[in-house]
Amino acid sequence: MTNFKDHFSGHAADYARARPTYPAALFSYLAELAPTRGLTWDCGTGNGQAARGLAEHFARVVATDASADQIANAAPHPRISYRVAPAEDSGLETASIDVVTAAQALHWFDIDRFFAECNRVLLPGGILATITYRLTEVNPEIDPIVEHLADEVVGPYWPPEAALVEEEYRSIVLPFPELTPPTLEMAVDWDLTAFVSYLGTWSAVHRYRAATGTDPLAMVWPQLSAAWRQGSRRVHWPLSVRVCRKPSGNVTT
Repeated sequence: MTNFKDHFSGHAADYARARPTYPAALFSYLAELAPTRGLTWDCGTGNGQAARGLAEHFARVVATDASADQIANAAPHPRISYRVAPAEDSGLETASIDVVTAAQALHWFDIDRFFAECNRVLLPGGILATITYRLTEVNPEIDPIVEHLADEVVGPYWPPEAALVEEEYRSIVLPFPELTPPTLEMAVDWDLTAFVSYLGTWSAVHRYRAATGTDPLAMVWPQLSAAWRQGSRRVHWPLSVRVCRKPSGNVTT
């Protein structure tokens, strides 16, 4: 198996509980673009957030992740087959896939090799979609606290790959002609406990804890709890979605 930088296996269960789900409109859009509604591949599935959305529109979903712990925490679904496999060597049949998704995952891959694998497994006319998101947007009181946590407190502990998320994958050249997706976002109503649980899934937070033996969330808790006050708040993540289509004449054997 290809070596991969595993920043999430140690807290896969927390990741499954605390990460938001993608909007239904994203998967409706991808289904409209797909050559058929047959088989899709969600690569770097984590615990299946995007795979479950795809399963609402396609007959079958293969959801892979290089982390066995992430797959072990994935929610079962009758149309989803979870597998431990690297992005660059999926084990899927050539020209068998309608849609490939990489949701908050592309930056962890060997991107050139992953794109070559997409070219191999996609049907002519098939779709590749990369999805990423940066910091939350809540309100003018809370957002600067989260930015301070991300940039100043745990900033040195982000892995280098996080720079691609910061620039929303814009420097990456997609392997096929690019399409223009609609504007999309994730949004949930969370209380402060749920919000802090999400912050705790950041790879930089875990790297900070491992390096220092202290919790960076404790450093921002007084300001965060004072700004949040009580009850639930609407939490937004604008999505950066890049979509491309394999040309119909591009057949890989």
